[in-house]
Amino acid sequence: MAFMVKSMVGGQLKNLTGGLGGEEKSEGEKSPAEAQGMTREEYEEYQRQLVEEKMERDAQFAQRKAERATFRSHFRDKYRLPKNETDDNQIQLVGGDVELPKELAKMIEQDNEEEEEKNSVIGQLSNIQNLDLDSLKDKASATLEDLKQSAEKCAVM
Repeated sequence: MAFMVKSMVGGQLKNLTGGLGGEEKSEGEKSPAEAQGMTREEYEEYQRQLVEEKMERDAQFAQRKAERATFRSHFRDKYRLPKNETDDNQIQLVGGDVELPKELAKMIEQDNEEEEEKNSVIGQLSNIQNLDLDSLKDKASATLEDLKQSAEKCAVM
């Protein structure tokens, strides 16, 4: 509290006096390095490390955002939805070549396999309600056996 009052009042007094009275440093007016108990070089190194760590975190965050954007754009292409410019921009920010994480790639692969099964003839037949594929197979094989037997009995052949 005293620091705030001193900085507010002290700053105003310096403006009024025009900075007369010399450059005296009191106990409350320390450099940021001295305030944290470091030398100037240590403080500069500490600040440099903080900046580097922030840059790394930002890069990782941008990568994750680009991966999510790639995932969303995949589904937009799949379901023929309009493209989103922000997703394209996020992908371009990272460099344009974004690989999906393994978990997301597995999800897409499983989804594609399910779609292929549904698009096949048997998949379409299984979607019909009250249809038993096993009974259809049995009837088809019985019909083929009957045709073979009747073909053997045919006098023309």
